Amino acid sequence: MARPRVLLALLVPALAALAAWAALPLSSGAQSAGELEQRIEGKRSAESRLEASVANFGRIADRLARQVAIIERRRAQVQAELSANEARLARIKADLLRERERLARLRARLAFSRRVLSRRLREMYTAGKPDLVTVVLSSKGFADLLERAEFLRRIKEQDEDTIKRVRRARDASRRATRRLSRLRARQQRITDAVRKQRDALASMGELLARRRAAAERVRAARAAALRDARGSRRRLERELERLQGESSASMSHYGPGGPWAIPWAIVQCESGGYNHPPNWAGASGYYQIIPSTWSGFGGSGPAAYLASKAEQDRVAARIWRGGAGARNWVCAYIVGIL
Repeated sequence: MARPRVLLALLVPALAALAAWAALPLSSGAQSAGELEQRIEGKRSAESRLEASVANFGRIADRLARQVAIIERRRAQVQAELSANEARLARIKADLLRERERLARLRARLAFSRRVLSRRLREMYTAGKPDLVTVVLSSKGFADLLERAEFLRRIKEQDEDTIKRVRRARDASRRATRRLSRLRARQQRITDAVRKQRDALASMGELLARRRAAAERVRAARAAALRDARGSRRRLERELERLQGESSASMSHYGPGGPWAIPWAIVQCESGGYNHPPNWAGASGYYQIIPSTWSGFGGSGPAAYLASKAEQDRVAARIWRGGAGARNWVCAYIVGIL
């Protein structure tokens, strides 16, 4: 809705008042109280959203921290289990190595015993069986004969017993080697499974730690934005308080001939409180309303000055809208309300 300028001649009654208003500082950026209130409300809404976001990411970070702690405890347990399994596997490997070395020694001993026995049997076979005359003649007596026969028998039995013992030890060592080999393979599988579990827990813990760090960064950024929004809102509130303090007097709707539907300072600037006929732009009445605006806000008759003051008050109040329509009067800028 456009508002025409006022004739300089109509401003003569208000020159004294204008001099006083000129001494008042205008608001920075020529912002109105309504604009500042809207911006303050917008800052409050932003603060509310940021506070909710900070709290939400705080809860996320706390939950991730608890999960990381659980994973770390579980990983410590699995690491202890892995260490025990690795130690057991090392013992089994050492036992298996010793058993294989023992088996190799037994095999060598068995081979040696077999060679000795074979050589003796071969010597006995090639020497032939001595006749009675030779045995009698070579012996120094019957006792010596019996002693020689017993000695040969004992040597043979001893050799055979040695081979049997070595063979039994060899077989036992083979069984132990096979058992230890199976045990080592089983323990290796267990150890590998526990190691994989530990590595999986470590990866999971690192992932959760990264997510927690990301949540903390977002929360810190939201908190910084919240501090900025609060600082901006407080600056706007101080500016609003200053503006309201500067314009408190000008916002009074009381003045000569009042009360008025808009601040008396604007009325004084526009008409001086007189019901003027139309000027060159068609604005008339106490509030200097142009005909299109007058009819658009429900005024009766062709022009404002032809209506009663009460009707002009009602129409002006509709145009003013609690200050939202202040731009419809040029004098609102002049007196510092806008």
